[in-house]
Amino acid sequence: MDITLYTYWRSSAAYRVRIALALKGQAYDSVPVSLAPDVLAHRQPDYQAINPQMRVPSLKTGRDIFVQSMAILEWIEETFPEPALLPSDLAERARCRAFAQIIVSDIHPIQNSSILGILRNEIGASGEQVRSWIHGAMAHGFAALETMAALQPTSTFLFGETPGFAEICLVPQIYNARRFDVDLDPYPRLVALDKAACALPAFEAAHPDNQPDAP
Repeated sequence: MDITLYTYWRSSAAYRVRIALALKGQAYDSVPVSLAPDVLAHRQPDYQAINPQMRVPSLKTGRDIFVQSMAILEWIEETFPEPALLPSDLAERARCRAFAQIIVSDIHPIQNSSILGILRNEIGASGEQVRSWIHGAMAHGFAALETMAALQPTSTFLFGETPGFAEICLVPQIYNARRFDVDLDPYPRLVALDKAACALPAFEAAHPDNQPDAP
């Protein structure tokens, strides 16, 4: 199957999809869409025709185009069942999805570039105020995730011995936390999950620094 991924090296959402495709062993053509303020390729009409929301990632296969990282992850899981990225047990699946959604729906959106741009340019927040906003958003979410992780049986990864949606969403968020100098000491289980996942070739291949459009 021919797959084209419209991506940006530092986008957390695109990072998730790159990890999932790598874990599934699926090759794809990478089309960089620069979100850099001096380029803003995602706002150009040719890309808007692909993704009306003008965000990355977008995934194209044949005549189909999919947007929104979690919808794309679900499509990847259903299209390429092995290796599984969700637990077989239904209750564990719900817990895994909830863990991922805390990151995707609650933590990431309120500290992504569009929101930070509003804080800086429209509200006039200072650098320190923006930094406090970022740290607060991550700390609140990470505290909940750490508690949830502590309730799971001890294993290499959160829902067993192989990575899945939980790690696919966690690793890009930990990457963001380090970018913004968030103190990760209060979250040892999250840090351990990140370390175990990042040691795998699929996560290494998907890392922002290893993308063709990375500076």
